[in-house]
Amino acid sequence: MSDATRTHPSLDELRAEALEWGRKPRARGSWYVTEHMVRAMRAYGWTIVVGALGQPILYLLGLGLGLAALIQTDIDDGGRAVPYLVFIAPALLMTAAISVASEEFTYPVMAGFKWRRYFYGFNASPLSSPQIANGVILGATARMFIAVAAYYLFIWVFGAVPDPSLGWIAIPVGVLAGVSFGIPLMAYAASIEDDKGQFALVQRFIFMPMFLFSGTFYPLETLPGWLQWIGWISPLWHASELGRMLTYGPVGGAAAGVHLAYLLVLAAVGYLLGRRIFERRLAK
Repeated sequence: MSDATRTHPSLDELRAEALEWGRKPRARGSWYVTEHMVRAMRAYGWTIVVGALGQPILYLLGLGLGLAALIQTDIDDGGRAVPYLVFIAPALLMTAAISVASEEFTYPVMAGFKWRRYFYGFNASPLSSPQIANGVILGATARMFIAVAAYYLFIWVFGAVPDPSLGWIAIPVGVLAGVSFGIPLMAYAASIEDDKGQFALVQRFIFMPMFLFSGTFYPLETLPGWLQWIGWISPLWHASELGRMLTYGPVGGAAAGVHLAYLLVLAAVGYLLGRRIFERRLAK
C-alpha cells in the first residue's frame, strides 16, 4: 500500500470508521442522556439537597408531630388502629417522589424542546429519540430515589416504620409512584409548543387536589363519596396504600396487586405515549 493510499483512506474505510464511532453511543445512548440530565442538576444542586433533607423534617415536625399532638386517638385504617404519625408517614414519602416528578418532568423537558433545544442536538447524533426519552426518565428517577431514600431514613428515625423488615420496600414503591405520575406528565410536557402557564395549572388543579384528597392525611373512606373518586384514580393513593401495607401491614395480596398494577399501567401507557411524542417532535 502506497503512502498516498494511507494518507487518503477510501470512502468505505471512512464509512466503517464512522459506523464504529456511532456504535457505542447507539448502544449506550440512554445512559449518555441520563448523565447529561444528572450533570445539569448541579445547577440547582442545593435545591435538591435541601428538598431531600429539609422537606421531610418540616413535614414530619409540622404534620406528623405537631398535628399528631392534637389527634390523641389512633387512626382506624381498615380495622387496624395506628398512631397518626405512622399513618401519614408513608403518604408523605410517596408525595415526596411525586413532587420531584412534577419538577423534573416539566420544565427540563420544555427546555430540551423549546428554550435550550438540546434534545435536537442529541437527536442529530447517533442517539435515537427513544433513548432521549429514556435518559430523561432515568435522570429524574435518580433524583427521586435520593429524595425517597432520605425521606424513608427520617420516618424510620422518627419511629414511623413499625416493620422495617418490609418497610424499606417503600423506597422502590415511592420511585414507582413518581414514575407513574411523572412519565405521563413528561408526555404532556413534550407536546407543549409554548409555555402559557400549563405547568402552574397542573400544580394547582392536579397535584394539589391529588395531595389533599388521596387519603394522605386521613383514610379515603372518611371523605364524601363524590370526592373519593379522586383518590381512586390517583397514583398517590395507590402508592400510599402500598406503603402503609409495607410499613405496618398487613400486606394484602389482591389489594396490593391492584395497587401495583395500576401504577405500572400508568407508567407503561405514559411511556408509550411519551416515546411517540418524542419521536414525532424530534423528526421535525
